[in-house]
Amino acid sequence: MNSYLPFSIDFHVHSDDSYDGHEPIELILEHAADIDLDGVVITDHDEIGESLRAAELAPEYGLVGIPGVEVSTRHGHLLAIGVEERPSPGMPFMETVEHVRELGGIAIVPHPFQRSRHGVRKRRIKDADAIEVYNSMVFTGYRNRRARTFARKREYPQIGASDAHYLPNVGKAYTEILIEPERPVATKADIDGDELVDAILEGRTQIRGKRTPIHKSTVQYAKGAVRKSTYMLTKRAPLVPTVPASMDRP
Repeated sequence: MNSYLPFSIDFHVHSDDSYDGHEPIELILEHAADIDLDGVVITDHDEIGESLRAAELAPEYGLVGIPGVEVSTRHGHLLAIGVEERPSPGMPFMETVEHVRELGGIAIVPHPFQRSRHGVRKRRIKDADAIEVYNSMVFTGYRNRRARTFARKREYPQIGASDAHYLPNVGKAYTEILIEPERPVATKADIDGDELVDAILEGRTQIRGKRTPIHKSTVQYAKGAVRKSTYMLTKRAPLVPTVPASMDRP
């Protein structure tokens, strides 16, 4: 009989290193520990510096350290989890997926099909390692249900995450992963990130949590839009063009 350890990980969190993020990683890590998460992945937009630092500091908070980044591909956003180098923004989606794997990470499609949030279109998702089927920042459950149906039909591993840009939203949704340790461990922080990756690829995941209240999601989107506009003007970042929310159709 296998002896599994459950790990609660929020794979999609933004720090103040994102153009639309607000919180320093130390506060995020402390909050994650306080709400009994086992790990949190900082996935800033096209920036990986603070995520690498967070992964290094995580064991001090009793958390598993996993670096990551949310990459702006030519066809939408992609979470690169477990990488220590940022894939170049602006590449085609599938080329980015392949590059993430070359870097030793896994490629997760966040908020798929939602063009107002730079989600990758259905026809573009030919291959990926997992699908974010529960994002706490959606306004209604329809988008999550559609992502879950897509993942189930194509047998993709399923991930849940908060997509938090503010501290109170961290851990609103997360993924519970069942790990079979390859060796005795004193604490969960001793688990190797590769073991988590293997468990995800094998589909040993459960979605936990709930949606962020709509009024909080609205505030996050509105402020994020302003900050993104400023970022593009000052740094001319290669971001995917925004589609107005009114045009975001299934």
